[in-house]
This record gives sequence, C-alpha cells and structure tokens, in this order.
Amino acid sequence: MTQARSLPFGVQVLVGMAVGLGLGFLLRTLGPAAGGSGEALRVVGQSFVQLLKALVPPLVFTAIVGSIAALRDLQNATKLVVQTLLWFALTALIAVSIGIVLGVIIQPGLHAGVDPHAAVAPSTAGSWLDFLKGLIPSNFLGIAASTSVKQGAATTALSFNVLQIIVLAIAVGAAAVRIGAAGEPFLAFNASALAIFRRLLRWVIALTPIGTAALIGDAMVRYGWDALSALGSFAGAVYLGLLIVLLVVYPALLALNGLNPLRFFAAAWPAIQLGFVSRSSVGTLPVTEDVTENALGVPRAYTAFAVPLGATTKMDGCAAIYPAISAIFVAQFFGLPLHLADYGLIIFVSVVGSAATAGLTGATVMLTLTLSTLGLPLEGAGLLLAIDPILDMGRTAVNVAGQALVPVIVAKRAGILDEARFNGGVAADRLQVPQAA
Repeated sequence: MTQARSLPFGVQVLVGMAVGLGLGFLLRTLGPAAGGSGEALRVVGQSFVQLLKALVPPLVFTAIVGSIAALRDLQNATKLVVQTLLWFALTALIAVSIGIVLGVIIQPGLHAGVDPHAAVAPSTAGSWLDFLKGLIPSNFLGIAASTSVKQGAATTALSFNVLQIIVLAIAVGAAAVRIGAAGEPFLAFNASALAIFRRLLRWVIALTPIGTAALIGDAMVRYGWDALSALGSFAGAVYLGLLIVLLVVYPALLALNGLNPLRFFAAAWPAIQLGFVSRSSVGTLPVTEDVTENALGVPRAYTAFAVPLGATTKMDGCAAIYPAISAIFVAQFFGLPLHLADYGLIIFVSVVGSAATAGLTGATVMLTLTLSTLGLPLEGAGLLLAIDPILDMGRTAVNVAGQALVPVIVAKRAGILDEARFNGGVAADRLQVPQAA
C-alpha cells in the first residue's frame, strides 16, 4: 500500500483503469459464477461518484460567491464572462459542424441493424422551456425531491440543479459585495467554508484510483460491447467525431493560442479520465475545477465561475457531436429528408440549446430537443438507448476536456494565466493528493 501511494497520481489512475478492465473482463467471462462481485463493483463505483456529487452543491456555491468577491480585484471581469460564453459557442459550433459532416458522409442510419420495433419514445424529453425552468430556483438550495414506484415500493430521491445553484450563488455574492462592510463577515465565513470543502475534495480525490477501477469494471460487466454490433456505424461515427474534437480541434486551438497541447492533456488527464469512467460532468466538476486551477494555472476567481458554468452548459460531446449525428441517423433510418435549413437548426440547437438542458442528466434530453425542433419522430431516440452508456463515456470525456480548455484559453488571452504553472510548475502527476486523513 505504501509503495502504491508513492506512485505518481496519474500512474495510480492508469493502474486503476487497468485493474478495472481486468476485473470487468474476468467477471463478464465468469458470468453467474462471479456471484455478487459485479454488484460490489457497482456499489463501490457509485459510492465514489456519490461522494463527488455530494461536494458539488457546497463547492459550487461557496466557490462562486468567493469568485464574485474576487472578481472585484480582476481587471475586465465583464470581458472575461463575455469571452467565456463566446468560446463556449465557438467550440460548440466547430463540434456540431464535425458531427454533421460525419453523419452525412458515413450515413449511419442506412447501415443500422436495429429492429424498427425498438423505436419507442423516451420517458424524458427536452424543451426550450427547460432553460427558463432551470434559471428560476425552486428553493433556496436548488434541491428537488422525486418519488418513483417500482414493484409496489416507493422510493424518494433528492437531486440538485447546478444551474440554479449558480444563479443563487451569483445573486448572493453580488449582494454581499454590494452592501459593503456589512457583507465582509459573510464573505470571510464563505472563504473559510470554501477552504473546508476543498480539503474534503482532496480526500475524495485520493480515492480516484479505487473509484476508477470500480467504475470501469462495472461498465465492462454491465454493458460490454455486444450491443455495438447492430449500431456499429452509428457508434463509430460518434466516437470518430469525439476523437477529432479531442485530439485535433482542441490541440489546434491550444497551439493557436501559444499553449502546449501535451501539457494541457497531461494536467487535465485526471478530470478527463474520471469523466470517461463516471459518465458525469457534474460528478467530475470538483476534479475539473481542481486541475484547472492547480495544474493549468487559471486564477481561482475565474476558475470558480467558468468551470461550474461549463459543467452545465459546455458539452461538446453530449450537446453538439452526439445530437447532430443522432438526428441525421434518425432521419436516414425513417427515410426523412433533411434540407439545408434543417442542418442550420441542428447547429442552432447545439450552440444555444445546451443551456436549455442545463441541470438535467444524460444526452437523451438534448437529443429529444433536437429531434422535436426538427420535427423528427422522438421514437428514434429509443433506437439508440441500447448503447447509450458506452457512448456516454466518450461524450463525457470530451465535455470535461472542453470545460477545462475554455478557461485556459480565455485566461491566456486575458493575460491572467499562470504560464509557469501551466508549463510544468504543477504537473498532473504532482497534484497535492493527501496520503491519509
């Protein structure tokens, strides 16, 4: 155990991924003989993600309140906000354009081996009204409760809307700054609370190798790759688009702004890989914020604003590439023609519509929003659900990479990036991960 702790953190994570793949393959091969081992992996993995999610509301709230106060000391704070939104839109535009081109060239809807009877309308659908609903907090904490009944047993679950928490934090932070001296004690308390939650975050991050092994092992056991055969062309188009954005577009944007792409990916790796295995931008948010500030050199005041906002609205994988290729797939599968105006609508929904699904989980909401805007049958989304977990891993990894990328580029262009840190002052393998309590 002591030797394992002495390994660089990035190596620990890679070992966790390798162990998870090995366990998943073994348990899937054993089948029923594995007993409850697969369920144990699921519980460990979901517990790790739940720990991260539990830290999201207090971390986002205290970090953004603190960032509002700290933005007073940053020059051109308004310009930073505007530039962030513009870069969100620009990268989404590039990603959705790549998705459209791949969908038209590969034509996945004409090469599908899926049964048309599998086309059923999903239970969750997106609409433009979700954007307004997401902006208006349902309560001060942004927490909602839902009750479901399965096999006669009722289960109540609590959830939170990150977008509502962001709105609340911005309002509270602005009010605390506006009232002057009377707000200073509250801001001091908020700074203390933020330091406490950041310490808790470091303890949870220390569990990342274990969580990674459990999550990727569980994915192998539960999903495998069998379902990809019927939708191989569609899955290939999606993953090709994701790889182009991740390995071509993002490095090109970094290089054009005088930043070393290899340094970026080395530093952002912990967040990207956790996004891949956890399939949750919100669950990965604390880690994304940590690497953006401590390994990539983006000032804390700006990181605390840009990364949480990106975790809810910056989704090049789920809100750009995936809905573009999926919409084209559905149109081709049902023999419905798409015209130039329809492709324009796909671009519009991908660039603007991700805000309409902020605070909601999964790419199905974004997909149904795109299909309904184009007038395509929502039942088409049901054709793709069988392999959605497999695709979601790649989508979330790209989402998380983009959520770290934009703050780095904006900070660089604004002259506030700590380039010494970005260029190796604190590499990803040397992140301050605690060894014990």
